[in-house]
Amino acid sequence: MQVWPGEAYPLGATYDGAGTNFAVYSEAADRIELCLLHDDGSETAVELRETDAFVRHAYLPGVMPGQRYGFRVHGPYAPDRGLRCNSAKLLLDPYARAISGAVKWGEEVYGYPFGSPDKRNDLDSAPHTMTSVVINPYFDWGDDRPPRTEYHRTVIYEAHVKGLTMSHPALPDELRGTYAALAHPAILEHLTELGVTALELMPVHQFVNDHRLVDMGLNNYWGYNTIGFFAPHNTYASWGDRGQQVLEFKSAVRALHEAGIEVILDVVYNHTAEGNHLGPTLSFRGLDNSSYYRLTDDPRYYMDTTGTGNSLLMRSPHVLQLIMDSLRYWVTDMHVDGFRFDLAATLARQFHEVDRLSSFFDLVQQDPVVSQVKLIAEPWDVGEGGYQVGNFPPLWTEWNGKYRDTVRDLWRGEPRTLAEFASRLTGSSDLYQDDGRRPLASINFVTCHDGFTLHDLVSYNDKHNEDNGEDNRDGESYNRSWNSGAEGETDDRAVLDLRARQMRNFIATLMLSQGVPMLSHGDEFARSQRGNNNAYCQDNELSWVQWPEEDSDLLEFTRAMVWLRRDHPVFRRRRFFHGRPVQGTHDELSDIAWFTPQGEEMTPRDWTSSQAGALTVFLNGNAISEPGPRGERIADDSFLLMFNASPKPLEFVVPVDHGRQWQVVVDTSVPQGVTAGTGAKLEAGGRLTLMDRSLTVLQRPA
Repeated sequence: MQVWPGEAYPLGATYDGAGTNFAVYSEAADRIELCLLHDDGSETAVELRETDAFVRHAYLPGVMPGQRYGFRVHGPYAPDRGLRCNSAKLLLDPYARAISGAVKWGEEVYGYPFGSPDKRNDLDSAPHTMTSVVINPYFDWGDDRPPRTEYHRTVIYEAHVKGLTMSHPALPDELRGTYAALAHPAILEHLTELGVTALELMPVHQFVNDHRLVDMGLNNYWGYNTIGFFAPHNTYASWGDRGQQVLEFKSAVRALHEAGIEVILDVVYNHTAEGNHLGPTLSFRGLDNSSYYRLTDDPRYYMDTTGTGNSLLMRSPHVLQLIMDSLRYWVTDMHVDGFRFDLAATLARQFHEVDRLSSFFDLVQQDPVVSQVKLIAEPWDVGEGGYQVGNFPPLWTEWNGKYRDTVRDLWRGEPRTLAEFASRLTGSSDLYQDDGRRPLASINFVTCHDGFTLHDLVSYNDKHNEDNGEDNRDGESYNRSWNSGAEGETDDRAVLDLRARQMRNFIATLMLSQGVPMLSHGDEFARSQRGNNNAYCQDNELSWVQWPEEDSDLLEFTRAMVWLRRDHPVFRRRRFFHGRPVQGTHDELSDIAWFTPQGEEMTPRDWTSSQAGALTVFLNGNAISEPGPRGERIADDSFLLMFNASPKPLEFVVPVDHGRQWQVVVDTSVPQGVTAGTGAKLEAGGRLTLMDRSLTVLQRPA
């Protein structure tokens, strides 16, 4: 076999049409062998002799796409010094664009003998581990263009590739649970009719099913256990795993873009699947343990702010390069439109504390590619000081956990909620305004993959995670949920009606709030996980979306609320409310006003009353301060939002001096919910009674 010197950059395996360049970084290695793997189980080893700045490289003419490979690293195995090189372990390329196979769990994939973690284990892992794959980078994108949907027009739909598509009756069996299924007309039609503009996919980076879960007969279904930051997860591919997964993923992105839907990836750069000091040796640990991971003062052990056993070393230039190279690759080569960063507070831990000026954010801010796509932080981790909602840099948007908590508290009847609810409804200026951000920095959600589904939020007081095999100890115990009067399944019609009304309340509140709304897949169908609020290991019908045979009232209501939002810019403002008349809009009324159910302006006492659970909000469509894209004035209809979160019916009075005639356009007390121009008409000073725990919207034409 011919071996040419090759180049130190780009890292990974790069096919150029005639052969492949291989490059891998390690400061810890004495020498590294590139192993080409053959289908008969044999391998051809090539030593990477050329070294530039700790990057070893070679070019192999004739090595083509589909070739499986791995690395064997010869160097010190000294856990007490943070070094874990072991040439018996075939290692994945950190820059692998595709990964084949799965881990077959056994002592072979661990760097130590079971029971003796400080000793070296020389069992060969090659027959038991995953392998890297050379891919063909060429793909016909046609006239693909990123939709570049502005945040104020964005509606995010969080979904799991398999969970969304596995049970859809219109999909062929061979496509269910795959990237190709995302491109199927049945899925695209559902998303577009719902009004979704961005599909946020739970992790599709190559991940590993944990040894513990496999032994229990379970899987790491959610996928927050990454081992390949450049590789699409191979079991979601229907075409094959020798590089076909890359083509299939690209085809799905192209189809979603054609439908006007952006693709956002939920990415896990805070840790890897190698776990703590007792975890397997699959890639990073064996290449250069102390360069990739945060180690404690005793370098045998790992610092863990993620709850997974390890954390990546965010002050290492090579870790930062890996992450930035990965992000750019998914934008430039895979055409994705943004990222949601799991446990993003960990990415800010340059040393110990969370630092909003850490190197990672500096790199993102100046990067000409990554800085231009949607960047969404999950602004917390499990480390000390890890809850950082509102503290990320101006370029970023954030999952607003305070929005979720406050909206849940309001509708379950928690006292003294109105004041904070008002802030959350109007874009959380207390969190985002002081650093120059706008309401669109707030990604609003009531439910997501982590926790109860919308149906279960109104059906269970307590978690029911017995199927997870941890005696119901896992998962969050304080969910701000309310079962509406009965725990779990019931035939009580009054309870079922209340639950349906509460789900409509949550959907309506979400779509009427300033910021960017995010729906969780299947909530529009009232999907249930039978009270399991931590279904991370449930790769079965418990977690898969069960598609109804026909459209439900809740689905129709959700569609109508999304489109009501899209049709009216007053619900998706790009600037915070002023709370006063806006100069230049020729309207003497304030852009927003707050009233008691009696139609009187709210006083400080009204806001702080422990029993207060109802209010009216006036949104002035004639007082939108931000201009349109060509500088034109934006005018809209005006709306009154009436919230009755109290446990009894209340009479509301239409405020005087804010419009003469109004029409009911949303009423969550009825199954249809959105009246589409057929609702009752009221004049200023008119009265209407809102059912307990319901929401009504009145519209006044501009």
